Amino acid sequence: MSQDALFDDDPQPARPAAAAPVTATQAPLAERLRPRTLDEVIGQQHLLGPGKPLRVAFQTGRLHSMILWGPPGVGKTTLARLMAGAFDAQFIVLSAVLSGVKDIREAVERAQVARSGGRYTVVFVDEVHRFNKSQQDAFLPHVESGLFTFIGATTENPSFEVNSALLSRATVHVLKALDNDDMVALVERARQALAAPPLTDAARQRLIGYADGDARRLLNAYENLVALAGPVAELDEGALERALGEQLRRYDKGGEQFYDTISALHKAVRGSDPDAALYWLVRMLDGGVDPRYIARRVVRMASEDIGLADPRALRVTLDASEVYERLGSPEGELALAEAVVYLAMAPKSNAVYQAFNAAKAFVKQDGTRPVPLHLRNAPTKLMKQLDYGRGYRYAHDEPDGFAAGERYLPEGLETLRFYEPVPRGVEARIGERLEEMRRLNAESKNPR
Repeated sequence: MSQDALFDDDPQPARPAAAAPVTATQAPLAERLRPRTLDEVIGQQHLLGPGKPLRVAFQTGRLHSMILWGPPGVGKTTLARLMAGAFDAQFIVLSAVLSGVKDIREAVERAQVARSGGRYTVVFVDEVHRFNKSQQDAFLPHVESGLFTFIGATTENPSFEVNSALLSRATVHVLKALDNDDMVALVERARQALAAPPLTDAARQRLIGYADGDARRLLNAYENLVALAGPVAELDEGALERALGEQLRRYDKGGEQFYDTISALHKAVRGSDPDAALYWLVRMLDGGVDPRYIARRVVRMASEDIGLADPRALRVTLDASEVYERLGSPEGELALAEAVVYLAMAPKSNAVYQAFNAAKAFVKQDGTRPVPLHLRNAPTKLMKQLDYGRGYRYAHDEPDGFAAGERYLPEGLETLRFYEPVPRGVEARIGERLEEMRRLNAESKNPR
């Protein structure tokens, strides 16, 4: 397999008739290095290696409708083009950002004309998740009839963004961001194509980190770097900084990567790893996530994973949120880091979280039980005559402020238990107190 890269392109509207054609040397480097055959592809070996699904489809000639799901610049459009080329099929590209039902109808008509001439069609829909339900449904009868093979590309989880009817007729293939070895090979291929000076090891790794698994982004940045650097013996980090400036890494602020990263931060806090927690916090801040969102999630972590094992944790997170509101970025971000480290090192308990969820589940499936008479409020004479509040024991008037044997649950639920403290932190002492109260209730001479 040669050292070419697999990467996407963004389908563009047709050029005006008067525009001069783009020559090979004028085309962007990413286009010039686009793989022309399957054996030129690098990466995605879980789909393209021997015996893997897409390799088998190419070899057997059994092309199937599919959804290609993966981050930008990993080869979704390239794979679709290679499939169409391998089967000598008409290749129709629709962009869900720019197209509508009219464009879908025109694609169907073109496919019908091609079939009448004995030629097959592949319809490729870029950013398919941007089509609404009716637009996605417009493909269904033609996929069913075999008029064309449907290939959709998406950066979003198709389980949430693609209609179930369309999903049932298409196989989902997950594409991965290019790894470090893939990107090193791609840089070398680009260097040879441009006859450029070599990169220092530090500059190459920084460029690869900037590209973040996106082949198109790497090639565009590298081409810009070579153009700006001029005739030099080697390309170093200084040249790279001048070419890229303060551009941020790719960060999907509303999609799968966003939720994966906040999940990693939450799990690092829960797992008591302050270094990992700081890493994921900085990844999110570096990627442009609103710190206020992070602050809200950190407050949630204090309630869910620390709870009463350290009641101060909730106050620490609320204070951090308030500090950020007052100072903003970047000064206020340090308070968020302080809160994250505190949570990571605090004793952990999800006892309140578990108890709350158990109570919700019980109430949802249980009937509406009446409030016991002794617990009811009696603001009127009639209510008192009906025994509302009669016999209620005021806890502050009882020894140690505890009315042993008093019942606060509805009839028939005397033994119901939701909250079970963990033997850690402050909650260990809460557990001891709870056991003592349960003992006193069991020994009470005045059980209700």
